[in-house]
Amino acid sequence: MLSSLDEHQLLVFWVQLFTLVAAARGLGAAARKLGQPAVVGELAAGLLLGPSVFGKLWRRGFAWFLPADTVQGGALLAVGWIGVALLLVVTGFETDLGLIRRRGRAAAAVAAGSLMVPFAFGLGTGYLLPRAFLARGTQRGVFALFVATALSISSLPVIAKILAELGLMRRDFGQMTLAAGMANDVVGWLVLGVIAGLAGSGGVSVSSVLVTLAGMAVFLAVAFTVGQRAVDAALRRTRADGGGIGPALSTSLTAAFAAAVATQWLGVEAVFGAFVAGILLGRSRFQQDGVREQIESMTLAVFAPLFFATAGLRVDLGLLRDPTVLGWSAVVLAVASLAKFAGSAAGARLAGLPTREGWALGAALNARGALEIVVATVGLSLGVLNQAAYTAVVLMAVTTSMMAPPLLRMAVRGWQGTEEEQERLKREEVLGRNLVVRPRRVLLPSRGRPGSIVAAQVVHLAWPHDTAATVLSMAGSDEPEPDVRPIVNVLHDRPHEVKRLVGVDDPVAEVVAEAKLGYGVIGIGVAENPPPGRLLSGFVDDLLLASPLPMVVVRRALNLDRPLPAAFSRALIPVSGTKASRAAQEIAYNLAAQLGTDIVLTHVINRAGDSDDVPAAVAAEVTRQAETHAGELSVEARSTIRSGASAADEVLTTAAEEQVDLIVLGATARSVEGRPFLGHMVEDLLERADPTVVVVTMPNEAPG
Repeated sequence: MLSSLDEHQLLVFWVQLFTLVAAARGLGAAARKLGQPAVVGELAAGLLLGPSVFGKLWRRGFAWFLPADTVQGGALLAVGWIGVALLLVVTGFETDLGLIRRRGRAAAAVAAGSLMVPFAFGLGTGYLLPRAFLARGTQRGVFALFVATALSISSLPVIAKILAELGLMRRDFGQMTLAAGMANDVVGWLVLGVIAGLAGSGGVSVSSVLVTLAGMAVFLAVAFTVGQRAVDAALRRTRADGGGIGPALSTSLTAAFAAAVATQWLGVEAVFGAFVAGILLGRSRFQQDGVREQIESMTLAVFAPLFFATAGLRVDLGLLRDPTVLGWSAVVLAVASLAKFAGSAAGARLAGLPTREGWALGAALNARGALEIVVATVGLSLGVLNQAAYTAVVLMAVTTSMMAPPLLRMAVRGWQGTEEEQERLKREEVLGRNLVVRPRRVLLPSRGRPGSIVAAQVVHLAWPHDTAATVLSMAGSDEPEPDVRPIVNVLHDRPHEVKRLVGVDDPVAEVVAEAKLGYGVIGIGVAENPPPGRLLSGFVDDLLLASPLPMVVVRRALNLDRPLPAAFSRALIPVSGTKASRAAQEIAYNLAAQLGTDIVLTHVINRAGDSDDVPAAVAAEVTRQAETHAGELSVEARSTIRSGASAADEVLTTAAEEQVDLIVLGATARSVEGRPFLGHMVEDLLERADPTVVVVTMPNEAPG
């Protein structure tokens, strides 16, 4: 039977939540105004509301606010642990395993150095600390091991929060810090389990340690194989059911809690499972847009501030009035920080990383935070640490967490990283703002005709090379299966798969259903000469109106004597201020970045003979914005502004004058009398233009 909190306990609980969240949010905002991450203010909120300040100023009020009641304290801490688990889920979303894998040797060296050097110095410090820090009856060796563990580990939740708030999560050293922090956490929990066994029984079972290690290995192996497939299947079902972000959010949280249960059962700690779950959820191609933002918003707004505030509640600075406690607490803090910096720098040097990166890694990994507090709490409960030692360790945890942001700022000030890293970050920033060219899987329906090959070529050149593609081979029940090998050959060096759609009654509905399963765009080739009464073809016309995604429609050059056009040497982009036009620019500029294609921009003022200066000013601004957009991808573009009664005629004239072999433009698919309408200019160009024409169509509610 569940036993409820009584009325008084509920009142205290709600007052605790209100006070801690309000104080953490307020001091977090103040910290940001002072140029520090919010986590500094959130930890300070706990210090102010704990025994160090509030407990000294108003003893009766403090006793009411934080009573010595296990149930009352457990309720508050449970909410805090939910917060740290959610924070680790968000961190998992941000973790780039590919980047860590590419720098695996360096990450391993940094993780080893940042653990082993502080552990060795911590062991020595544990033997040097006065007897006044040992609980009665504690063996010096066990105590020294506890101190060594406390000094060697880092706090992944605090590190993640600091990196996120400073905008450093995607930096190379940021990802390496997460990898090293993850290793610190895992090793920390394992070592803590071993030492707790020593303290509890005077010895430790080798078999229990091996079982824990084997369990962790099995968990990781299952998580990244069966677990990834299970997550994909669950998220795929939520997409297929069309329930929106709600079911995807609940599915994601369920997966995170399941992983947390598994690792807690293994004795490693639930937050590690939540972190792994975040990685799996972020890697899934079926994840809904906005789920990460939803989890991140509620975590950073409420749960994370509450967790960091509760961490500060445990410190009693009054014990520092004893000179011995104060002096040796300072020694513990100094040894912990210097050893962590030295170990991280040594690991970085061993891996051949720049000295600057080694110091940045040390500054970030120096944050001990929550994990340290758990170690101290376990030590206190097992009778290994007394109150003085507990305060010294927790003070070191809080102080190093507060030191980390300013030290990290100093370490990275003016340091932009390697040219390769800068290029990657710039590319990620641009991709994050893009409407169509984004790292989301591409769907390529095809009947094996030449237009599909050109469409695959355009998509392959414009999209990031690690973006996966699905070729959907389509045929009627009385048609032979098309040969899509030429399309697959175009996509040979990117992740791809082939699915078959044969003999279905409603191919448009099948393609739309497939498109909802985590794709970002549909690429499709069309014939040069459409059937009578159709804009492009019966299938493509219907798909234009039904598609929930942007489409890249490619009509290859007229009168070609070969399947593929020559390499696109010069492209013309008719520009306007619409989303569809920007999407078309994304494709053209990425093509140019890959091929060195010359880019010519044109804007047609469709008001011939108008003496008003306003259209000319608008045209100048539209082309300026398009040129700026090109510059973001290091692509040079030149502009021309034309005016005339027929926009299509002006574009065709420009295409002839510039001798372009590619025209890329945007359109919005609208239904007019049951057929798609892309605009007079677009439809005219599809019919009359000799070069290859790429039309990027945006649905009325395009995903943004």
